[in-house]
Amino acid sequence: MQINLGSKAISCKIVYYGPGLSGKTTNIEMIHGHMPESRRGELTSIKTKGDRTLFFDFMAVDLGKVAGMDTRFQIYTVPGQVYYNATRKLVLQGADGIIFVADSAPDRMQANIESWQNLQDNLAERGLSIRDLPVVIQCNKRDLSGAVATEEMNGQINTIGAPVFEAVACRGEGVLQTLKAVCGLVCRSVNASQAGRRTVVAAASKKAAEPVASAESAAGAKSERFASRWMPRPAAGSGVPATAMAVREAKDVAEDGESGEVVASVASASQGTSAAPEPWRRERRTTAAGAARRSSSVPVGLIIVVATLAAAAAAVLYALGIW
Repeated sequence: MQINLGSKAISCKIVYYGPGLSGKTTNIEMIHGHMPESRRGELTSIKTKGDRTLFFDFMAVDLGKVAGMDTRFQIYTVPGQVYYNATRKLVLQGADGIIFVADSAPDRMQANIESWQNLQDNLAERGLSIRDLPVVIQCNKRDLSGAVATEEMNGQINTIGAPVFEAVACRGEGVLQTLKAVCGLVCRSVNASQAGRRTVVAAASKKAAEPVASAESAAGAKSERFASRWMPRPAAGSGVPATAMAVREAKDVAEDGESGEVVASVASASQGTSAAPEPWRRERRTTAAGAARRSSSVPVGLIIVVATLAAAAAAVLYALGIW
């Protein structure tokens, strides 16, 4: 089928299949004659001198809106002669529904069976089973004397349980009923395929969203770790245990020579009994402690240098006899 979502149009292909002279072309001619001109296209038929279908018959039928979509059916027939099997395969390609027209004449039963098997073989070459498509069987020529009983024809031909209709195509009996039946099956098939496609698209969208959600979750976890490391810590008595950063901070402070009071405060924060100092406060105290150590060591060095210079000067003066 061809689906145009922009113009909201669906085009489906129906193929009439069956043995030669079973009434396929007669069916399509009757449909063309009974359809309003506004709903039908031009009937194209390529025949031999003996009024046999040489290539195919074709007609387009506009059914109006179905489920909000403009629905158009393209109707084809295949040539009945066995030596046109290549043409049968070509016409059968892309079919959305099949009407198998069986001849009710007693001497045509074997031709019906062979044509039914030929249909299955041609579908199999395309990787399809006859059960994969909407199929309707029409037992035509019911007006013949000695016509094979519909039950017998159904038992010998219908191996898939397809709907069966009786028809007299030359008088238009059962023609439109058969067409309506296959069109209804095709429309249901279209709805089912579209529902399945929406389900697949929804599942694919959900699957595609999973990596995004996972990435967002990972980013959120990373943000929480960053916040737990650098945001102010909970106040004393809040019952929230301090992070590993507080313990590591206490170790750094102890190594920098901070007072025992600060070390004890940070250590107690790791037990959840008091607040740990913020990183900026620890840095300020560490800098102050380092400055104190540097300020206390500068006078000692200066005294040693001055004492050395004084001793050297005294020795020089003594040697010169001035001291």
